[in-house]
Amino acid sequence: MTRESAETVVAPQPDSLGVGLKEWSIVCTALEQGQQAVLLRKGGIYEAAGEFELEHREFLLLPTYLHQKAESVKPAWRNRISILPAEPEQLLVKSWARVCQIFLVPRRAALDKLDELYLWDKPLLDMRFGYRPNSPLYLLLLETFLLARPMTIINHPAYAGCKSWVPLHDAIDIHGSVPVMQPARIQQLSGHIQEVFAV
Repeated sequence: MTRESAETVVAPQPDSLGVGLKEWSIVCTALEQGQQAVLLRKGGIYEAAGEFELEHREFLLLPTYLHQKAESVKPAWRNRISILPAEPEQLLVKSWARVCQIFLVPRRAALDKLDELYLWDKPLLDMRFGYRPNSPLYLLLLETFLLARPMTIINHPAYAGCKSWVPLHDAIDIHGSVPVMQPARIQQLSGHIQEVFAV
């Protein structure tokens, strides 16, 4: 399996970010609380020079609400979901993330062995594998940072629609952000995922 090496040194933080990744609000919360450090993605990833690459390596986490489903997360998380009839007119941005490592998920059963690393329940994982079955599924290992000053931004109509990446109208200052997990913990998670996926 082709994989990248997890970062062993602390990379410098940019001063600001102008692109966001739309993700369920409940997942943003889990990332911000250090109860999750991974995301799943199909598409938007390519392989160059033997390594997986992503369109954006650093991005703000933009919480979304409309498509969250209680049955898609584990029971312990279901009463924490806020399901809205429409996306709010404003978004509270509290964090940003850096992709440390990208893994090609080798098979469905391998994700079950990483059950403690995410809040998704089995039906959502089945759906992710079933959607475009000929396209590979990737696991992203993230380093998440809490903003020193959370920002409320306007949820512009241009941000709507079925797209993951959102170029923001105005960049957000991320100076002074604090990592949710220590680098040693990220390294530990990386080693664990590699071991599981290698079997």
